[in-house]
Amino acid sequence: MRVVAKFGGTSLGSGDRINRAADSVAAAVEAGHEITVVASAMGNSTDELLDEIQFDADEPDRAEIVSMGERTSVRMLKAALSARGVDATFVEPGGDDWPVVTDSRGEVNAEETRERAAELAGRLGDTVPVVTGFLAEDGDGNVTTLGRGGSDTTAVMLGTFMDADEVVIVTDVEGVMTGDPSVVEGARNVGKITVDELRNLSFRGAEVVAPSALSYKDDDLHVRVVHYQHGDLLAGGTSVTGQFENLTDMREEPLACLTVAGRAIRNRPGILADLSSALGNSGINVDAVASGMDSITFYVDTEVAERAENILHQEVIDEESLSSISVDDPVAVVRVTGGELPNRPGIIHELVHPIADARINIHDMITSATSVAVFVEWDDREQTLEILQDHFQQ
Repeated sequence: MRVVAKFGGTSLGSGDRINRAADSVAAAVEAGHEITVVASAMGNSTDELLDEIQFDADEPDRAEIVSMGERTSVRMLKAALSARGVDATFVEPGGDDWPVVTDSRGEVNAEETRERAAELAGRLGDTVPVVTGFLAEDGDGNVTTLGRGGSDTTAVMLGTFMDADEVVIVTDVEGVMTGDPSVVEGARNVGKITVDELRNLSFRGAEVVAPSALSYKDDDLHVRVVHYQHGDLLAGGTSVTGQFENLTDMREEPLACLTVAGRAIRNRPGILADLSSALGNSGINVDAVASGMDSITFYVDTEVAERAENILHQEVIDEESLSSISVDDPVAVVRVTGGELPNRPGIIHELVHPIADARINIHDMITSATSVAVFVEWDDREQTLEILQDHFQQ
């Protein structure tokens, strides 16, 4: 099996942990697997280097300085593997076998990187490449970086381009947990999670796998997250399944928009739970929810709109902080999802502006970490879909 194993800074934060990492790689090699290692900077060395730049350094100089963390890590790991009888080679920018190339704008040159990664893959079996994570070089050979979480990006990108069977992210957490174990009691490991789920969690603070890395995962590449104390690269942890795709999609059936208004509704603890439970207890599925200062809006199938209206009306009567309910239908929703959304400044403007130019009124807009839902009048649905497809998927 061909595996790319990425070791995070915490998992390389001491001599003991470097030994543990080298043991796990050596065991996988002894079992007959082809291993490529991607190494982050040891501990917090990158942040420490950045803190010491107390002068106006230009970007090339900054990149060279912060690269020293990863350059040290690969030398330490290579030496530890050699001490175990494993033929290993450290790979860093400037070397003839360096794979990761960026263009003049600092974006990955996928075609060139794919070709170089394939050449590196051709050496597997003869040696274990120990690659600096986070770093790249441009067409002129200058050191560049891949941004926060760049070592994860290096690993998953190389896993895809080297035609690996699996990428293993070795970190300081027990895979993906049901909650932060330092905050909630009874947090447990999640055995499997989709790319969509993990990217949404990552963009909202879950520091497991960098969202940018998952953009490179295809459906055939297995990705797993394991704790550095686990010791086995080939088992355990959390499996990340599927692949993230850019998609512009329209819901085929119309929705009804039910808006409940009330005085200072946002200051009434539990009001959203009460209204949602009333609908859920009656078997009514809610497609989306939007809230304002003095209102909460539920989008449901038009077929159940009348029943939902009666249920919510009863809640209005029973709750003095609520005033009235209104219904508007039919409404269409077009959803845009994509790994690029969180990293594209002005993306909402890009979506809204052409719709406004077409004189289409936006009924509502709901955003999440990796998707935008645009609600319009039912008769405007096809034109809205076409506009968003043209502007987002070009």
